[in-house]
Amino acid sequence: MNKLFSLAVVASLATMPAMAMNNEPEGTPKEKKTVDFASDENLEAGFVTEALNNAIENTWESDNDQDKPKLGPSLTQFASAPKFGGFFVGKYAYSDKDGDHNGTGFSQRVIRAYVDGTILKDFAYRIQVQTNNQAFHMKDFFVEWRKYKEFYVKVGQFKRAFGFENPMNPWDVGYGDYSQMTKKLTGHNDFIGAESGSNGGRDQGIQIQGDLFPAKDGHRYVHYQLMLSNGQGINTADANSHKDVTGTLQIQPIKGVTLGVFGWTGDFTSNGVTVNRNRYIIGAKVEQNGWVLRTEYGHSTGHKIADYNAETKTWKGTGRADAMYATLGVPVAPWLKIFFTYDNYRDNGQWNTAKTIYSITPNIRLHKNLMFQLQYNYNHDRNLANRNYNEIWAETYVRF
Repeated sequence: MNKLFSLAVVASLATMPAMAMNNEPEGTPKEKKTVDFASDENLEAGFVTEALNNAIENTWESDNDQDKPKLGPSLTQFASAPKFGGFFVGKYAYSDKDGDHNGTGFSQRVIRAYVDGTILKDFAYRIQVQTNNQAFHMKDFFVEWRKYKEFYVKVGQFKRAFGFENPMNPWDVGYGDYSQMTKKLTGHNDFIGAESGSNGGRDQGIQIQGDLFPAKDGHRYVHYQLMLSNGQGINTADANSHKDVTGTLQIQPIKGVTLGVFGWTGDFTSNGVTVNRNRYIIGAKVEQNGWVLRTEYGHSTGHKIADYNAETKTWKGTGRADAMYATLGVPVAPWLKIFFTYDNYRDNGQWNTAKTIYSITPNIRLHKNLMFQLQYNYNHDRNLANRNYNEIWAETYVRF
């Protein structure tokens, strides 16, 4: 029934008459897309880094307009000025959940810094680092050949080609955290007990992607991605003899309306135990005149690490999990958009382990580099004795 509800909302929004004006906040940065459909995170410069980038650009010596370069290790020209950026998200969280001591209070959700640029026009690179309170780590590092829009090749550490929400920047998700589906089934804080939340749905490997069949209005009808990776998450070497395969096929029948399917098969090894991950996601997203609708359903087969009994060499549990969410963003004013979200996750694929979150999240964006986000969550968790509890979050977003 949840799937039918989500599809019905998609259909109703897709047929909604266009609004007379675009309610996106003035100065809102447009998404930087390497391809039409699934981009890397939307990385923008902030107050400090924009001034730094302008200074670098003004003093940068480049021969990009000269004749074809003579390739080789001695070549130092034909590169764009590097672009720097960064942001932080601070959070306050209150909860009346039993044993939660009124929530975590004030915390540092994330601080990131990044740099990207191009070499020889066709090779793009990115480095992104992050700290969460005391944990500092490398988030992204990759180089991608982008000569032809129909066929890009990327090598390094980057987002898995799995899910609409996974590649999104925290600024663009619309509510104060990723959905349970994204966190549990795309490798953020995986339900199998593997990768920690710092992975952010990333892995190390190689990927091809592209956009096919251009329409008259400029958008492309078909997008594909295919990734071969270690399967162990970020900053970690492979731990078994297998590689993970992740991919997506998406269609955009009209501009701003995208339907997609995603698949992932692979293994993860921890403490001598190897578990399978065989997963799929189906989803849709609509972005029209400031309105946003995004919904996805994900299913996984494969046990948790903790399901294995080393003494009896047997497994417990169902070896299944699934999740779905639907979020609707309603533009109210140039500086205000309100998101309404239904978010459900079932730890063993059965309703007795379901956790459902109903959220309302006003986004108050006063400047392209400054946003405040309030969020109320009503939680219904069947894994707890006292199933129902409330949360209030307040987050500040600043690009620096």
